[in-house]
Amino acid sequence: METLTTECNRALKVRDLSGFLSYISISGIERGIRNPALKNIQKIAQKNFSIMAKTNSLPNFEYGMVWEDPISGHRVGCLDVSKKEDVEKLMKGEKAVLAVQDPPYNVDINDEFGNLPLDQHMSWSEEWVDNTLDILHNNSSFYIWLGADVRSGLQPLPDFILMMRNKPVRIRSFITMRNQRGYGTQKNWMAIRQELLYYIKGEPIFDVQAEYTDIPKKTKGYYKKINGKMTENFERSKSLTIRAGNVWHDIQQVFYLMHENIEGCFAQKPLKSAKRIIEASSKTGDLVVDFFSHSGSTLLQSELSKRKCYTMDINPNYCKITVARLLHQRRTGETGWGRLKVLKDGQILVKDEELLGAPTLLDLA
Repeated sequence: METLTTECNRALKVRDLSGFLSYISISGIERGIRNPALKNIQKIAQKNFSIMAKTNSLPNFEYGMVWEDPISGHRVGCLDVSKKEDVEKLMKGEKAVLAVQDPPYNVDINDEFGNLPLDQHMSWSEEWVDNTLDILHNNSSFYIWLGADVRSGLQPLPDFILMMRNKPVRIRSFITMRNQRGYGTQKNWMAIRQELLYYIKGEPIFDVQAEYTDIPKKTKGYYKKINGKMTENFERSKSLTIRAGNVWHDIQQVFYLMHENIEGCFAQKPLKSAKRIIEASSKTGDLVVDFFSHSGSTLLQSELSKRKCYTMDINPNYCKITVARLLHQRRTGETGWGRLKVLKDGQILVKDEELLGAPTLLDLA
């Protein structure tokens, strides 16, 4: 007779959920279903089967459509961030405690993203900034990834910072993420940085524990007298690893050899950076927004960090990729498709079945 471990291992490999339920029922009848573990697995599967059935196919987005996740309550809208009514349609009166925005940097990429005159780009930027501020809680955090193109006088970064001086927020930090791979030239310094602006409304939370890296502290010193005793920094430290600070050099930017890679999504932000932001500036169950979904990193990390995310993109294919990435992770445990060529010039190249992956019991955990 097979052991329970063998039975459970077999069950975890079952791809068809309805077939799995039948298998458990038959196994239970054959063996008198005296095994409490099998009965528990059956109970979980039956409870979640109706929910999983709603998420076993991908929506085909068109402008104006909003998809709502029946499991975690996430929302994905094919909407225009510059239109106030579209933002309101996504939010339905709710307020977020955290916004993480990664707008286009106003550079040409394979004819997909245009390069507007600076005044037009800034006018558009002010529209989406105002729409974001309108749906933020009185005590909230607002992070913005932004480009600084040396060929355009570091724009749009300087003018964007000046524009933000007139908004009802306070600058809290100017963060640089140091890419471990860059764009080289023999006539200039290699370009390896990405800029992240951090603004706040009111007095939002900040969990400093989320800032600690995996890098061990090595330098002793920094002596200070505490309660009459001279101590050095290792004695006073709350951690044996260093804090990230405002220069993040411990995060690898996404490239084709990484599982989380979404081939064809340019400037995809690493999940590790999203995790740091989300867990530092929100709590479990809080609402996070991202109005430039693109590869869906903010939504996926919100799911992994047990937050709820409302996101949008004006391109229906990026909306579909965002939903597919969420469901794919639930079904396979993978955070992306690695080297699979998923997109080209904003168009999806693969079938829905490849994007989703087959469902397993891991979906139900």
